[in-house]
Amino acid sequence: MDLELRGKVAVVTGAGKGIGSATAAALLDEGAHVVATSRTSTPELDALAARGATVVLADITDAGTPQRLVDAALSTYGRLDVLVNNVGAGSPRPGFLDVDDAEWARVFDVTFFSAVRTSRVALPALLEEFAPRGVRVNAVSPGPVRTPFWTGPDGFAHAVAAGAGVTPQQALDEVVPQSMAISTGRITEPGEVADLVLFLASARSANTTGAEFLIDGGQVKTV
Repeated sequence: MDLELRGKVAVVTGAGKGIGSATAAALLDEGAHVVATSRTSTPELDALAARGATVVLADITDAGTPQRLVDAALSTYGRLDVLVNNVGAGSPRPGFLDVDDAEWARVFDVTFFSAVRTSRVALPALLEEFAPRGVRVNAVSPGPVRTPFWTGPDGFAHAVAAGAGVTPQQALDEVVPQSMAISTGRITEPGEVADLVLFLASARSANTTGAEFLIDGGQVKTV
């Protein structure tokens, strides 16, 4: 299926690893131009740059970063077609009472307000390109995904493993799917989330907007 993304210009935040890196790579596979941003350099980001992506090293919580990203897209490619707000924050905690005000503020600043700021800055450029059809906005809500957020040294898998007395690999492959009642019996791979993002960004979903898409293997049960 041709997603008709060749030549389109996309900004992807949090592209240094995990879902963001997979999404940026998938966009490049489709022939899109990508502005990839991350707070720090990573091997994944270097690989994207080697494939032609424009890399911007910046902290998405800095007030000037959203404008830098949009400016990079416009100055390099002359347009902006797709914005993927991918950055998120979180860290393992035993329970609700263990999350203090500072952590709540950090999570909202990185996850929510960064998306608000970046969308606000990007919207004029998106409207200039898509005015005849309107700007579409959709949300992708992944469950557990095999990314450094889970697999890293301070990731959730290690916290689960410590509590269950198993290895982090066993926690990801067995404990997490069972304890979270994931219907498919496994967690999601980053590329699977990227595929969904690309479909929603493509002309194949031109009449899809204002929707949330779960990709969690059936963790959330609906009828």
